[in-house]
Formats: sequence, C-alpha cells, structure tokens
Amino acid sequence: MELINQHTKQIMEGCKERARKAGLRFEDETLEYIVTNKDLIELSSKHMIPTLYDYWVNDIEVLKEKGRYELYPNNPYETVINTRPAISFYNDNNPDWLNVMIFYHVLGHIDFFQSNMFFNHTRDEDFAGRALSDKRAIAMLRSEKGRWVDYVIEFSRSIDNLVGFHAELSAWNRPKEKKTSTKLDFYFDIFLQTLRKVNLLDYLKEIDRYNDAARQYGEMAETFFFSQTAKTYPEFDALFERHKKEGQREARDLLEFLLLHSPFLKKEENRWMQSVIEIVRKTSLYFQPQIRTKIMNEGWASYWHEKLFLQDDRIRGNEVGFARINALVTSLPRVGLNPYALGMRLFSHIEEMADKGRFSYDFQRLQHGEKRRGYDKATDSGMENIFRVREDFDDFLFLNSFVDQEFVDRHRLFVAGIRENPDRGTREYYVRSRDAGQYRQMLLDQLYHPPFIEIDKEKSGEKGLYLNHRFEGKPLVKEFIPNTMLGIEYLWGGPVKLETSEPVARAREPQPGGASPEAGSGPSYQRVVYTMENRRLSRVVL
Repeated sequence: MELINQHTKQIMEGCKERARKAGLRFEDETLEYIVTNKDLIELSSKHMIPTLYDYWVNDIEVLKEKGRYELYPNNPYETVINTRPAISFYNDNNPDWLNVMIFYHVLGHIDFFQSNMFFNHTRDEDFAGRALSDKRAIAMLRSEKGRWVDYVIEFSRSIDNLVGFHAELSAWNRPKEKKTSTKLDFYFDIFLQTLRKVNLLDYLKEIDRYNDAARQYGEMAETFFFSQTAKTYPEFDALFERHKKEGQREARDLLEFLLLHSPFLKKEENRWMQSVIEIVRKTSLYFQPQIRTKIMNEGWASYWHEKLFLQDDRIRGNEVGFARINALVTSLPRVGLNPYALGMRLFSHIEEMADKGRFSYDFQRLQHGEKRRGYDKATDSGMENIFRVREDFDDFLFLNSFVDQEFVDRHRLFVAGIRENPDRGTREYYVRSRDAGQYRQMLLDQLYHPPFIEIDKEKSGEKGLYLNHRFEGKPLVKEFIPNTMLGIEYLWGGPVKLETSEPVARAREPQPGGASPEAGSGPSYQRVVYTMENRRLSRVVL
C-alpha cells in the first residue's frame, strides 16, 4: 500500500476544483492510497480501517473473502473511509480516465460524510487515530489477561447492534445555545417515554403545551409548565429528585446499562472489561450512520460521478468505456436491490420534481393523470432540494418520503412474487404489484433495523436482569439467542430473562391457482420468556 503518485494526485486536485464549483463541500486534505486486490480483501474485514483492533473473526472473514475471490475474481474500483483526513483506496491498475470517474465518486462520498447530520459525531476526531489507540489498549490487555479479552469482545459484539444510536444522535445534534434544563430533559426523555410510556399523540401534545408556555411566559415558561404538570403527574417531582440523587445519566442502550450498573463489572478485578466494552460500543456508534445511509450515500456519489464526469473534458475518447462501467455500477435490477442505482435515480427524481414545483400542495391534490404529467412551474429549485435532502435524511426517511407512484411508474418498478409452476416443476418470478406503497414497503423491509431491546427495571430483581423485546413485526433469530444470552449473563454476573414474541406454527391453506405463499394470511405471535441462569437456557410461554 502506497500513496498515489504526483500525476494521479494532480488529477484528484482537478476533480476537487470542479466538484467545489458544482456545490460539493469537503475539507482540503485527503489521502489517496494505491492498493492491490489482496490488500482490499484484508482491509474489508476491518471495514477498511487499517488501524482497527485485531479480532479472530476478522481472520475468518479474510480467509472467506480469499476463497470467494479465487472462485469469482473481481476488480473493485475504490473505497473511502470517513476519517480526518478522509482516506480512500484505489486499485493499482486504473487508467487516468477511470480515475477521473472514481475520484468524483469518492468526492461525493466525502461530501456526504462531512455534510449529513447523522455523521455529526464523527467530525470531531480522527477515527483512524482513535482506533489505533484502542488497538494498542486491547493488545496490552491481551498480554495481561489472555483469551478473556476475546471473550469480552465477543460477548460485547453480540449485542453491539443494540446501541442507542438515535438517543445519542439527539444529544449530539442539540444546539448548545438552545439546551434545555435537566428537569425538562428528564421529563421528555425519561419520564414520559420510559416511566409513563405515553403514546405518540400525548407526547406531541406535551411538546405543544411547553411551546405555548414558552411563547406566552418567556423566562417563566418552565415554572408555569411544571405547575400544570403537577396536576396530571403529582409524582413527577419526587421521581426527578431521585434521578438527581442517583447522579448518573440514563443508559441509552444495553451495553451502556451494563457499563453503568453491572455488579460483575464493578468488581475491582473486572474493571478492565469496562474499557473493552466501551471500545466496542464507540466503534459500533461510529459505523451506525454508514449502514443507515447506504442507499443515500452510494446514490449521492453515483449521481455526482455521472454528472461531473460527463462535463469533464479529460474523458474525451473514453465515453464508451465510461458507459460500460457506469452501467455495471448503476443498472437497476428487475429483482433485488442495487443501492447505487436506486439512490442515484431517487436524487434525480427529487431534482426534477422540485424543478417543476411538484412538491407543492397544488400538485399533490391533482387527480387527473394528464394534468399531473404536464404540471411544470419551472421553479428551478431542484439542486437546492437535493442538497437539503443529503443533509437531513437517512435511508428510511429518504425512501419513505420520495418513493411515490410517479417514480415507480417511470422506472417500471414492481414487487416480485415467487410461485410454483407445477407443469415445469420449477419456481418462477411474477409481477405481484406495481403499487408504490407496496414497493416502498418492500424496500423499507430490507433496511437495517436491529431489534429494540429495553431494560425493564421493575421486573429486574437485585441480581437478575429482565430484557423486553419491543416487537415490531420481526422475530429474533432463534439460533442466536442462546449464545447472546450466555454473553449477557457473563457480563451482568447473574441470571438474565428475555421476553420476546415468536410465531405460532400453523398449517396454511392451499391458495387457488397456485398463488404464492405470501398470499396467505400472516403468522400469529405469542410472547415467550427465555431465561439464562448458570449457563442453562429455559423457555416459558406467557
């Protein structure tokens, strides 16, 4: 692995100049390295962070990727990581014209990393430097504690997808000049949501009530607000006083709860484990926005590499090569999901809709198809809108807001079903629906969505830990439950219970005409409790 030569660096600087003129924003300093395919395989297990701590699973991933590469050789073009400065890796045999295209793609990624609000917490420090410090700390602990360090890493990583990313995001993105009081934070973040578990409508009413008090009473708003609160929740003041006496912030996820409250980790001989768990948790928080914005991130980079590359005079004579590679990257499959293609076309769709004024109420209330197709207010606000979307949205908001019927019809998208063909003895795909709502739901179902696990303090005893899975339509993977709960029991130092929902097996009635399995009614669910005590797992149906 080595830095690119000065000739190639000059090409990159030219791309930066053109990208800035188009409106992209990024820091001046970047690092570009030339790597081989073997280097990329070894880096991929560490999410392309060369300084990430060593772990035996990484070695397994490297061996697996080497075997896959021998069967299916491929030539990855680039990858970029969100560090300070941004670091990107390039294949060692790219021609200059291809580097122009790739550099534009990379600059699109860097602009996204440094502008999207979900990456705010990654801008304060160089993660590669912090990862190196963490790697050295874990290596030092390994020399003292041996294999127990890897046990703690493994147990922590089994639940690191449960980190409270959105709770942390709320704190990171709160404007400093508008910080609310500790009492208001407790009321809205803990009392209403965790202790009283009010529904969304009542929660929004309380926010409106405070805003009304702020407009009417100014500096006295908080006093008036809580005087009215006491009539509805007379117990609030006592709970707030108890919260202040505890002197600890409320845990935002299971890993942080173990760090703050585990009797086992508080023992003097086990305190070293806390630093390992904290490293795993912070690393997971760093990567959370990347997995939650993959469609937007790749779509934004693809949108700009196509737009800027076609305007660059340095590509003359290589248009056919570009068209071929661009088609491989951004082709829209009939079945399956290509985040590059979907994200790029959605950004183009938003730009066109905004340019024609189609996000207005007047357009949305139109029912006549011809009038909708001919609607054009020529607002010329498309570019402004896509930059704003790039700043404020993640994949869920992106898809939920902009995958509409116009988009689905324009690209001839559909929800595919699978059915048996008894005449041929095969299974075949068919068009199940072209409805935008169903297509959008299919996309949303494929997004990263870890389970929501709460700590039920009322059901937890002095030594036990009671976890409640707030069921959202997706059951937990049963094969992972035993080992995951074994790890939690070890880190907690006592018995652990997990309440969750599981499908009830029942026979499905045959559908007429050989319809697909999904045409039948969905499964019913029952609540069950798993208990891990003394490394033995039991299950009870509630």
